[in-house]
Amino acid sequence: MSDPRPRPSRRALLLGGSGLTALTALTAAGWYLWPDGAGPDGAFRPALDGDGLLTNEYAFRNAQAPDARTSPDWVATSGSLFAHDGTGSTGTPDGDSPGPDSARHTGSAVFRLVTRRRDFTGCAVSARVRLQAPLTTARTPAQDWDGAHLWLRYRSPQELYALSFRRRDGHLEIKRKTPGGGGDGTEQGDYQTLAEGRHAFPYDEWHTVTATVRDTAEGKVRLTLAIDGGTVLDAVDDDPRRITGPGGVGLRADNTALEFRDYAVTPA
Repeated sequence: MSDPRPRPSRRALLLGGSGLTALTALTAAGWYLWPDGAGPDGAFRPALDGDGLLTNEYAFRNAQAPDARTSPDWVATSGSLFAHDGTGSTGTPDGDSPGPDSARHTGSAVFRLVTRRRDFTGCAVSARVRLQAPLTTARTPAQDWDGAHLWLRYRSPQELYALSFRRRDGHLEIKRKTPGGGGDGTEQGDYQTLAEGRHAFPYDEWHTVTATVRDTAEGKVRLTLAIDGGTVLDAVDDDPRRITGPGGVGLRADNTALEFRDYAVTPA
């Protein structure tokens, strides 16, 4: 899932008295303390409250501006995040830079959304999603990877795992992204495909997607992708560049209107 498009200038488990021994055992098993925002089932559910714009890339680039719309849970490094009745969405994608309220433009043809929290280790990310058929803009011509993807172990725009669950070309993919040789701090990086397949669910329908990651006892990283309850991809990353330890989670969409709800992160 390389991205050669020219980029615009924008662009705890909470333990109660179990003791250090239990804490160490759980951490070794891939659990991590998630004290903030975790429900009684241990799940973290980022807020999708309100009706209208939650945050956008204007807020990311102008966090101190009085008109910036920031979210306690989400950071939109590109595009706009809207909410309505507990459902998050990209709005109608376009290729222009959004203003403070995303009223004229959304910028969501290039949609990048990540949690503020970066303490998720072994975890499962699940959501109900609905996609529209991919479009194009003057800045974002059609690409095979147009569609939607889940992020795991997000360290930076250059270091993460991407699990593609609906692409324009019908492919499914699990990829690792690591920093390239440019060192320019942009989104550019090197992708390595870890697993691939085909599964093209219909557009304009709700589907459940789940991505999991955990460190194995041998120090490898195992990742799985499930759609509507069935595992469609399973990969083990044993490369020296594998991404271990904690990171953020998130969503990416390219040239695609995306809605999502019931987004939850649980220990795995």
